[in-house]
Amino acid sequence: MKDHWEQVQIPAEQWTAEEVLRWAFTTFKKDIAMASGFGIEGMALIDIASRAVPDLKVFTLDTEFLFPETYDLIDRVEKRYGIKVERVYSTLTPEEQEREHGRALWASDPDRCCSLRKIEPLKQRLSELRAWVTAIRRDQTAARSSARKVEWDAKFKLVKINPIADWTTEKVWNYVRKHNVPYNPLHDRNYPSIGCTHCTRAIQPGEDVRAGRWSGFQKTECGLHVGSAVTPLVHIEAPVSCEET
Repeated sequence: MKDHWEQVQIPAEQWTAEEVLRWAFTTFKKDIAMASGFGIEGMALIDIASRAVPDLKVFTLDTEFLFPETYDLIDRVEKRYGIKVERVYSTLTPEEQEREHGRALWASDPDRCCSLRKIEPLKQRLSELRAWVTAIRRDQTAARSSARKVEWDAKFKLVKINPIADWTTEKVWNYVRKHNVPYNPLHDRNYPSIGCTHCTRAIQPGEDVRAGRWSGFQKTECGLHVGSAVTPLVHIEAPVSCEET
């Protein structure tokens, strides 16, 4: 399977998000799923995928510390798109985490908290798949700047699909407005990036869009999208035909 994804990595950079999704779900069938935190990019991608592929599988890392608005959005997504979002949890409940690691771990060691509530649960879920789909974009953070639409995820040992890696924030919002895609109302209250309640705040005018995540720490990533390696090849394979976004 590694040879197959390598064959399309270069041409996939010219494919639309729909074409990337159709190739991925045709290739990996039941062994692929979309991970979503239901940010604005994730909502655009779910909407695209709902029309581009059958039997869409979506899962989310439920840290049990998400905003009420996020949980409400998940409910709305399930109703609108007729899917059941799989919740992936930490092996520790919040109470167990507090007993084992102390109160408010997110304030004393946010990397450890992210590892327990996001990275380890994701690692377990991805061990059951051959490919996963994300809504990351290259211009979000330095760690994501080299993301390819189709790449090998060296951290989790499977193929990683990033259909909107080359999209801009403007393109994402234009798509959402054009297609009347539901989104988290916190975006309208100066929360461009939304994570857990304890580690997310609204940003102030002039601040970076990720300034509201882990404010006060030298941290802009939870670790899910850090550590991938890419080996591009040049063999060209035609994508599945589909409409433009």
